[in-house]
Amino acid sequence: MARIHLFEIADFSWFPQFLRNYLTDFLQFLSNKTKMYKPVVPILKKGLQLSKTTQIVDLASGGGGGWIWLNTELQKEIPDLKILLSDYFPNISAFEYTKKQAFNIDYTSKSVDARNVPSNLIGLRTQFLSFHHFKPKDAKQILQNAIDANTSIAVFEAQERSLPSILAMIFSPITVLFTTPFIKPFKLGRILFTYLIPIIPFVVFFDGIVSSLRTYSVKEMTNLVNQLVHKDTFHWDIGKVKAGPGVILYLLGTPKK
Repeated sequence: MARIHLFEIADFSWFPQFLRNYLTDFLQFLSNKTKMYKPVVPILKKGLQLSKTTQIVDLASGGGGGWIWLNTELQKEIPDLKILLSDYFPNISAFEYTKKQAFNIDYTSKSVDARNVPSNLIGLRTQFLSFHHFKPKDAKQILQNAIDANTSIAVFEAQERSLPSILAMIFSPITVLFTTPFIKPFKLGRILFTYLIPIIPFVVFFDGIVSSLRTYSVKEMTNLVNQLVHKDTFHWDIGKVKAGPGVILYLLGTPKK
């Protein structure tokens, strides 16, 4: 199945920020409650070790992703771990909630473009469920920016371009309906736009299917890396790991020096 870069509703600038926040809140809740990223803990540890750092700069963080659970797990072996959340459209309320869960998690309220990360944001760069949003030109720019800054980068996608992944997305609105009352911080608007005016379930359904169709395969991520300038100055580890009934695709790039 060829990669198709269709549009996702939540990517449009006209899509209301508060609705986008409800979407990322849902993804954060699901990531943490299901321990979705448990299989990639060894990859994160490897990235930090090879980078000789205990700091993570999370790009395109959305609502904070799975960092509440991941942070607890990583701290078992990395007690001085520091995590900074960032996004092009920062979800401040979700960032604040995540920050309150752990003393070592912070965020920047400024808009951060993953294609051109400010030089003062230092650490292993990570992206969860966001790399597929970028067209090949922009995806390469993200990776090239990491090389140019001599900074490690780890990319994770919890879906792939396959029939099982697409079928899972078809049932995602049901998950939204069941989990919404338990998502924190509580927002009356989230209840309204989930049950009375079901915009959130629809966008999760539509954008979820498109996300699968947009996801880069292992081969395609390898091809992106092969087009980068000075790619040989980095070690590259690209593959997939089993995650419950699905898989997580990953890319880890670390400087050789």
